[in-house]
Amino acid sequence: MSAISSQNRGVPAQLAPSSIFSRLWNDRLIYLFLLPTIILFGLFTLYPMIASFLLSFQDWNGFSRDATYVGLANYQEVIADPQFWLAFRNTIVFMLVTVPIRTILALILALVLNNPKLPFAGIFRTALFLPVVTTTAIVGVVMTFVFDPVGGPVNQVLLNTNLISAPINFLGRSNTALPTAMGVHVWKWFGVTLIYWLAALQTVPQEVYEAARVDGANVTQMFYNITVPLLVPFGIVIVLITAIDTLRVFDLMLTLTGGGPFLKTEVVEVYIYRWAFNSSIPRLGYASAAAVFFGLTTLVMAILQAIGYAFVRRMRGVES
Repeated sequence: MSAISSQNRGVPAQLAPSSIFSRLWNDRLIYLFLLPTIILFGLFTLYPMIASFLLSFQDWNGFSRDATYVGLANYQEVIADPQFWLAFRNTIVFMLVTVPIRTILALILALVLNNPKLPFAGIFRTALFLPVVTTTAIVGVVMTFVFDPVGGPVNQVLLNTNLISAPINFLGRSNTALPTAMGVHVWKWFGVTLIYWLAALQTVPQEVYEAARVDGANVTQMFYNITVPLLVPFGIVIVLITAIDTLRVFDLMLTLTGGGPFLKTEVVEVYIYRWAFNSSIPRLGYASAAAVFFGLTTLVMAILQAIGYAFVRRMRGVES
């Protein structure tokens, strides 16, 4: 009987209905439509990852035909390079500063915009999300003109309001370049974190708030006793997603500062790019070793994100 039903579905009779081959055959159209994405993922994501890992054990300048196998020498050199650790420190500092700012400010604005009585809430949401859809490289180039010490609008406003007596080279001074880049990053990606919080707030039942109002609870009491406990699981995931997002700032930093001045804004991605493509003698093997080392950091963050997601599902299961 199962063989007949399988034949009716176009599946060979020798395959059991519950076998993996039978399920693949039944869903063949789905995988057919997924095939272009799978091919592109393999060519532009999976293959470069494997090639970088293999290349990290070799010394190759990208021009010669043969590469020299050096074992773990590239990794040892990366670990001993103070410039790599400076770039790594800049990356971590960038993450530790921007993640709390994005998360907290987005939560505050999400609470305001989630109010159904707020007029033009949709317009405000669109305006705050608009920078997200702009190309990051273009944002970096435009911001170099915005913060330009000679004729830049930021310096002009500060000078006209007498807040400063002389123009400030925000992107050219070692003590202001990284904070300025952080501010641009927060402005650029603020809308994504805002959408996360708005989605989380939509899961809070309005009946709970109405019951609290009937019991005489004020806005502050409802926030700390209802909103915060229900948003904690989502907050864990949002923080982890935002942290991983701040590790990918290559296009912004390259177009905004190029890692300068004096390597004060050079993050690990720009460090890798400098050794692979922007040095007099490219060292693709060494850059690949740095990329693998940094990739392990990203992997740790991804594992934490998976743990946080599992924790959220467990908490939601307990609540239900």
